[in-house]
Amino acid sequence: MVEPRPDLVRSGESSDAEFCAEAVRKHDYDRWLTALFVPVERRAAVLALFAFNLELARTREQVSEPMLGEIRLQWWRETIEGAYAGKPRQHPIAKELAVAVVRHRLSRAHFDRLIDARAQDLYETPPKDLAALEIYAEATSAELASLALEVLGVDDAPSIAAAHAAAVAWALVGIARAVPFHAAFRRVHLPQDALTAEGASTEDVIYGRKPEAIRRVIALVANQAARHLEAARGHRVARAALPALLPAALADIYLAQLRRAGFDPRHPRLQVSASRKHFRLLGKALLHLF
Repeated sequence: MVEPRPDLVRSGESSDAEFCAEAVRKHDYDRWLTALFVPVERRAAVLALFAFNLELARTREQVSEPMLGEIRLQWWRETIEGAYAGKPRQHPIAKELAVAVVRHRLSRAHFDRLIDARAQDLYETPPKDLAALEIYAEATSAELASLALEVLGVDDAPSIAAAHAAAVAWALVGIARAVPFHAAFRRVHLPQDALTAEGASTEDVIYGRKPEAIRRVIALVANQAARHLEAARGHRVARAALPALLPAALADIYLAQLRRAGFDPRHPRLQVSASRKHFRLLGKALLHLF
């Protein structure tokens, strides 16, 4: 049975592991909750991956111009290179990643694709269509799920396919819910062709104009996320893969709320209590579902 453990990392783990766990808890709480269901001997590695992903995802928020973001991403490219060369940087996340790379034989390509995908966040160019958005979701979310599966020791094709589809769905749900947040940084992840078809523009998204048109585009993205969730659940997955798939259980909650709120990402109904999310994950895990 997969069950949560009260300790985030194994007793005696380094302060670097604790640093990663705390960073994820504070800034990526949903993934932190799913990490509670990872076997404790593998949990530090998963949290290191999540902390690394968090650093990449926050790049655009922490720089004033794209070039500074490119420099920051290059630092992480060199950090990953050092991890594989056995020369980790003296940074808590870097050191924990280096341990995970060796202990779980993680694939270098997944790290490289994650970093390359985040470079798109630095520029004010929305995806041209829904297919392009799905490619972005795959690169930023499915690659992370693939690394998590490697930590969990899962390599069967159905589990990989399910985790891939669930991860794309999770990313699309996040994009739909985060439209106002992204707009504050002049970032628009909604498909350009769908906006145009609704008579709206990226500037309308940024300045909160034409809300009904924007909500219809958000509905398009949310409905595509639902299709990916359905595809994920069409696979018979290994029990060991479950922690990597649990974000799907939370995606269901967020999609239902978006629908009830008329796909308005500013609606207060989109707030979900921590206890509700935790009990949702616990119930799914006890039933070996996602």
